[in-house]
Amino acid sequence: MSILPRNEHPVERVVRVVLGLALLLLVVVGPKTPWGLLGLVPLLTGVLGSCPAYTLFGISTCPTKPTTAS
Repeated sequence: MSILPRNEHPVERVVRVVLGLALLLLVVVGPKTPWGLLGLVPLLTGVLGSCPAYTLFGISTCPTKPTTAS
């Protein structure tokens, strides 16, 4: 078991990165609210491919890898 297991589907990772960047833009443009810094959470989890909440609850959206018959 690794510290940061891959537990996010590639499509979910892209969505998280886009959402994180959109939220971070709230700090620079728009209402200029510090709440946009919450965008760091989905951005970092999307880049790393590991969600701590998924790990805590034993969830994984990664596609299963086919097992090889021996």
